[in-house]
Amino acid sequence: MMFILVIIKVFYIQVISYGKLNNLASSLWNRNLPIESNRGKIYDTNGIVLADNKTTVSLVLVPNQIKNKEVVAKELSSILNVSYKEMYEHVNKRTSIERVHPEGRRLSFDIADKINALKLDGVYLVKESQRYYPYDKLMSHTLGFVGIDNQGLSGLELTYDKYLTGEYGSIKYTSDAKGNKLELEESYEKPQDGMNMTLTINYELQESLERELDNAVLKYNPDQALGIAMNPKTGEILAISSRPNFSPSRYKDYTTEEINRNLPVWMTYEPGSTFKIISLSSALEENLIDLENDHFHDSGSIKVENARIKCWKHGGHGSQTYLQVVENSCNPGFVTIGQKLGKEKLFDYINKFGFGKKTGIDINGESTGILFNLNRVGPVELATTAFGQGVSVTPIQQITAVSAAINGGILYKPYIVKSINEPETNAVILENKPQIVRKVISENTSNKVRYALESVVTNGTGRPAFIDGYRVGGKTGTAQKVKDGRYMVGNYIVSFIGFLPANDPEVVVYIAIDNAKGATQYGGTIAAPIAKTVLNDAIRILDIEKPNGASEKKYNFNDKKYVTIPNVEGKTLEEAIKELKSFKVEYTGNGEKVIYQSPSSGSRIYEGEVVKLMLGG
Repeated sequence: MMFILVIIKVFYIQVISYGKLNNLASSLWNRNLPIESNRGKIYDTNGIVLADNKTTVSLVLVPNQIKNKEVVAKELSSILNVSYKEMYEHVNKRTSIERVHPEGRRLSFDIADKINALKLDGVYLVKESQRYYPYDKLMSHTLGFVGIDNQGLSGLELTYDKYLTGEYGSIKYTSDAKGNKLELEESYEKPQDGMNMTLTINYELQESLERELDNAVLKYNPDQALGIAMNPKTGEILAISSRPNFSPSRYKDYTTEEINRNLPVWMTYEPGSTFKIISLSSALEENLIDLENDHFHDSGSIKVENARIKCWKHGGHGSQTYLQVVENSCNPGFVTIGQKLGKEKLFDYINKFGFGKKTGIDINGESTGILFNLNRVGPVELATTAFGQGVSVTPIQQITAVSAAINGGILYKPYIVKSINEPETNAVILENKPQIVRKVISENTSNKVRYALESVVTNGTGRPAFIDGYRVGGKTGTAQKVKDGRYMVGNYIVSFIGFLPANDPEVVVYIAIDNAKGATQYGGTIAAPIAKTVLNDAIRILDIEKPNGASEKKYNFNDKKYVTIPNVEGKTLEEAIKELKSFKVEYTGNGEKVIYQSPSSGSRIYEGEVVKLMLGG
């Protein structure tokens, strides 16, 4: 019976429990030195790397293999600049593998070479990957940053962490029961890199926006500044940034507020006159106003119940068409637009345009904004809402809604991640495409909105955003800030939203500057020129063709004017100077006639600029 029991036990061990016991035994003599994988790269839409990796090494100890623990602790503490006591605790840890954290993580190659030269038993340097941002602060809030273990902590790094994080590899070796390395063959298990990510961002346009925000900070010293560029036909984010910003590689040097507040999606404020685009679109869709034929007389103010709402122009604009009401950004005129709509219709359109809720953009930290409860909207609240006061919106809501107003009436869900791809084969794992939320207004209404906003840039408050030869539409905004329930004196958020070509928009840009110092705080004087520069760059970057029938700008007496250069080649110098009387003429050569001119005939330059002539013949 004893013999039978032994046979049964042996059978149980060798056959039934073999797998379990073999794994337990293997865990005693097999050791793994971990090798970190690369985090997935982040690219712009054209393949430019915005978030990369660089190879570093980290210190790993196998305490049982360290023969002279005092000497090893002393040497390593000296090189790593940590206390002997702390390092001695590491080398004496009762563990199979001890990672020296954080002092031994992501070491420079100089320090790694010093450790490697000591050739100490039980001391290993293993590869680690460190996140690297080639353009430092560019898109810092949106890209986000990673922690010491390469885990995403904010921005896209956090939102898409499960895709960007790879899997560890290892170097496997065999040891005895005491942890001493045996002279047996080692094996290498390759780490699996994380997935790569391609954004809708255009690096060149992003660089333009970053540069202009930096210039605005230097010029105006604002409390905050932000900008977004979007493709209005798809909802793709082409550029996004804000100030203040930070360096993701040194995120510990900044406050929590500085690194976590992605203003274009987080900040809420009263939009001011850029919100008038929504009121205008709603009234046009309901056929309540005719831009050319309906008139409004602006006396300088309008009384609503016990409140008097003033126009920015003292004494008012007098008799205006509603197109001129839009051009002049006349608040009393927009009060009447709100009254014609009524609170139910106006707030219904405001909701349809996406205000009061998140847009769903794939960037973390998005706010919802604040709208009046319809039950609490009286005549005064209706009036102020119509011109953008008393409601609170986010920049991403604003640019998304205006895109719907000018793209034919379709509200798109904004997005910034184009695709996630497998790193070796580039196979698409996840792909985002334009997503329609709803149809808000008709194509016909959208045409009228574009026409009115183009007129704002050629004839109205948006003239500083005019680009000669191109059809630009836009709207200025100047919103008084609120603190502790009261409007602040002399403290405004000025903004401008512009797009081109006005007949078929390919890009829309929104700029907002918070409390600009040392300047008259109007959207037209501060934000519009910034947007103009970004739009000008977008023409080249996005290869936007010059349209036919570009609008002529209505000039004020102090505006610099564009003038077309006549053809003076073949004419005498005297004749050429007469024809070029609007310009400064410089000439070289000894001939009697003009054989070459620069700029060439047909070019448009500012009045008073230099035209160079070469004489010959």
